Amino acid sequence: MRHTSAAAALLASAVIGGLGITPPAAYAQAGPSQVRAAWIKTCTDKKNETTYPCGHWRLITRDGGKLTVKDAAATEIDGKGRKLDDAGLFAISGDGRVIAYERAGDHRIVVRQAAGGPVKVLAASLVPKRYGTSPLSLYLSPQGDKLLVDSTDEKERVPSKVVTIATGKIVELPAKDSMNGFSADGGEVLAQRFNRDNTLTLIAYRADGTSVRRTPSQVVANSAMTALAADGKTVAVIISGDEEAKKAPRLRIYDLETGDLSAGVDLALKPAQTPYLAQWSADGRLTVLVQTGDEGSTAVVREFTVDTETGAATQTDKYSISKTRYAFRVAGE
Repeated sequence: MRHTSAAAALLASAVIGGLGITPPAAYAQAGPSQVRAAWIKTCTDKKNETTYPCGHWRLITRDGGKLTVKDAAATEIDGKGRKLDDAGLFAISGDGRVIAYERAGDHRIVVRQAAGGPVKVLAASLVPKRYGTSPLSLYLSPQGDKLLVDSTDEKERVPSKVVTIATGKIVELPAKDSMNGFSADGGEVLAQRFNRDNTLTLIAYRADGTSVRRTPSQVVANSAMTALAADGKTVAVIISGDEEAKKAPRLRIYDLETGDLSAGVDLALKPAQTPYLAQWSADGRLTVLVQTGDEGSTAVVREFTVDTETGAATQTDKYSISKTRYAFRVAGE
């Protein structure tokens, strides 16, 4: 599925309307603020020197603005409602216009326009009562019209759920599969399944209930990350760089339908710059994000557009996140 720029703007407006949110009047010309990332600061318990997330989630917009999400939970909870020392659930759509998060008051999952406005409260069943929010992760589709709630508990997983925001319809995906996120147009969910024979199966679940699956070669199975294109079959495969051997991270393209795997190309990045996120645009461009800055220092996030044939990488954005951060999430993560 492909969208022109004008069509994408109309679709984004329709998506926001589908959330039950009225777009600002200025949206017709400029659109609401696009969010790059969200972060929450660190506090320290002076008695035992442990750290924990505190305060409000803060948004960094592409126009240099800063917003605060005052009703987002700072921390997750367990099945008994007790606060944990892990950051609350939070996700940003790939286009930066929609956010989903765990609400502070009742730990329900809600969705709203990133620029502000009313929230849409999603079904209580998205949060298993016996687990709370602690074993969950959130992924928003690129346009923010769908939400994927994944279970991350390796011992006792529950089915992942895909929610269509406008209607509230929920589709469950097998508990034994780990979710990698949405395809570039939100039409599929990419998942992986670890098999008993130590192999891995990649699966693209389609909205109509069908799927495409294949057990790839080890180079794909052991890759740093994968990203599914809008066609529902083309997978970008990022292989980690090797600082000791001075080898740059590499890119290969895998066809989930045929099993074809392209020759690898070195990305024009340093060996230490293995991307931590890769995502396709609806029109077929591949973008990767690289982060530098250890805990306790300012994090710098760089966004590159990658030529899939040559590995050339053009920096298209750069921003910083406070050294006081406990956790952060970027758009599309």
